[in-house]
Amino acid sequence: MALPFFYIDSFTPAASLITLHEETSKHVVQVLRMQEGEQLNLTDGKGNLLTTVITDAHKKHCVVKVQATSYTAQAERKTTVAVSLVKNASRFEWFLEKATEIGVTEIIPLLCERTERQHFRYDRMKGILVSAMLQSQQTWLPVLHEPVKFEEALRLTPTSDESLKLIAHCDETERTPFSNFQTDQFENSIILIGPEGDFTTSEIETAIADGYHPVMLGETRLRTETAAVVAAALLCIC
Repeated sequence: MALPFFYIDSFTPAASLITLHEETSKHVVQVLRMQEGEQLNLTDGKGNLLTTVITDAHKKHCVVKVQATSYTAQAERKTTVAVSLVKNASRFEWFLEKATEIGVTEIIPLLCERTERQHFRYDRMKGILVSAMLQSQQTWLPVLHEPVKFEEALRLTPTSDESLKLIAHCDETERTPFSNFQTDQFENSIILIGPEGDFTTSEIETAIADGYHPVMLGETRLRTETAAVVAAALLCIC
């Protein structure tokens, strides 16, 4: 049976004892009713996995002793999804959860011309990523950016020949099926997903001028968050 899995912001390799945050301590001691001598796993979201044993089952500051550590290197292929915020925040949160489970490396929330801007609660969004990482038994947390304007996002993206840059849109102009691209041939891949009203013609032209290839994700019109999840799966799995 797998050990309970929890997140810590950071850890010092030389430290043998770790005091868990109050929220985690409460979950360990009060919810799971774990006691001294029981084991649990910790990760810092940066590839490190710690197997620990509880030495002080305090509900506010549970202390664990590190028994073993291991490190999993991040995947060589970096995958980034830059996606517009949507009017319904819960739908964007759903995307964050699924993208993390799939294994996306980086997420960039976009503010496009047609984005209906919502209040972006970074701590809440990161918490969703953490929960999804733990649920899927991973040790790497996706990099989550603060929302950025469309043009600024283009400056954040890779520029090397080893990078694949895609923009998915619904405009009736020439687009290439996603399946035509062999994503595993590139070190870095990024795809831009527009808002509920799609990218403007100007945004599409700007992206293409910056080296982005216009693509189709399928024959049907997808919601923003659905398109982003489909894109994440195609980037990570294909």
